[in-house]
Amino acid sequence: MPPVVVWFRQDLRLAGQLALAAAAASGRPVIPVYILDDEAPDLWRPGGASRWWLNRSLAALAESLDTIGSRLILRKGSALATLTGLIEETGATTIYTQAAYEPWATALEQRLHTAMSERGVEFKRMAGGVLKRSDTIRTKTGQPFKVYTPYWRAFQATGPVAKPVAAPTSLAKPARWPKTDKLADWGLHPTTPDWSRGLDAAWTPGEVGAKKRLVTFLDQALGAYADDRNRPDRPGTSKLSPHLHFGEISPATCWYAALDAAHRAAAQGKTVDNGLETFQRELVWREFSVNLLTIAPDLPTAPFKPEFARFPWRTDPTGLRAWQRGQTGFPIVDAGMRELWHTGWMHNRVRMITASFLIKDLLIPWQEGEAWFWDTLVDADLASNAASWQWVAGCGADAAPYFRVFNPTLQGAKFDPDGAYIRRWVPELARLPNAHLNEPWNAPPLVLSAAGITLGKTYPHPIVDHASARDRALAALKTLSA
Repeated sequence: MPPVVVWFRQDLRLAGQLALAAAAASGRPVIPVYILDDEAPDLWRPGGASRWWLNRSLAALAESLDTIGSRLILRKGSALATLTGLIEETGATTIYTQAAYEPWATALEQRLHTAMSERGVEFKRMAGGVLKRSDTIRTKTGQPFKVYTPYWRAFQATGPVAKPVAAPTSLAKPARWPKTDKLADWGLHPTTPDWSRGLDAAWTPGEVGAKKRLVTFLDQALGAYADDRNRPDRPGTSKLSPHLHFGEISPATCWYAALDAAHRAAAQGKTVDNGLETFQRELVWREFSVNLLTIAPDLPTAPFKPEFARFPWRTDPTGLRAWQRGQTGFPIVDAGMRELWHTGWMHNRVRMITASFLIKDLLIPWQEGEAWFWDTLVDADLASNAASWQWVAGCGADAAPYFRVFNPTLQGAKFDPDGAYIRRWVPELARLPNAHLNEPWNAPPLVLSAAGITLGKTYPHPIVDHASARDRALAALKTLSA
């Protein structure tokens, strides 16, 4: 009986994996394979933080497959050439995979379907990574949605989310296993220098880690999620984004686990309805972003609103570097950028604040921030990253108006009222009283001295005056209508 190939991509798990389930159900020998392919354009190949996560996630997937009597074959190179060679080596007659949605990934799938059909090999592309395919969520005229709220309503109206399939308990082995690369030889883990200690302490990549993260969130944070998700000083977010991006857990698993948690809470006389709906809406926001990328493949590089192509951006390498290093002189911005560098992640509210600062206070193009996040985020996802940066910039679909400019001082005081977040990531300000924590430049000299702060030496002066920068941003916006 000829074997089948399961091509893993952004679905590094056993449970809720349609391609793997279909291959197991075929009753034929299964060859799981992951290909490190450079199909993506240079700018969008996995960044440093993503490569660190991928290394850990592949090791975890290999271990999971080993527990059910299988193994993970690793190959590096062109996916088309590698899969063609694997078919010739093994005599496999079917390839199962789950869909990916980046422009180059869908184009690759089309080429593979054609190439395999010419060889008499079935190429079976299963839905994956989403609760519902975006092409099933359409307006009454059959057009894709460009605004989130009606997309959410249409999503709800299309029926229930399909429940995730169970993980296979065993996989039939091929008569002979093909050769595999060694994961360590791929050089995914940083070495010179190894900057990943903060990531090591913050994350447990892999399917087991994803499930533990989900359980912790549902037990401890779901009820207050609607409010606490905006508080960087509290553990109020799910932190599931990297696990979802790499497919270590399916969104359907998260969806139904949250429903079960809500039912358990109701049985105990508690209610988590606000948290539940907010969490579900966040899961669907990921899918709305995929929808946008599908209808606008250049979303990562070009403004969704074409008039913004004429926006008078500034070239400011000094300002960009200060932003990247968390040395802007605005504590909430610096805290977020340092959290990102240390852990590969940043709280979502702070992502909006830091993005607004780069775009509107400094007038640096949103693509510069998007590229930095791509390299440093463990959850760097092309659709979500591009859609979110364009949302803040005001040039995307469903965008906040460009004239909405986050005031970093007010945002810090509102969402980190006791200063716990800032003090953790900007320790040089730790002794500064709350009254001056978000604007140390206005603190009296005696207060700064008592806190051990010398502006310009131990902590930078603000690199821009926010009020003036806001006026400059609004003046730049007016040029689009001139």
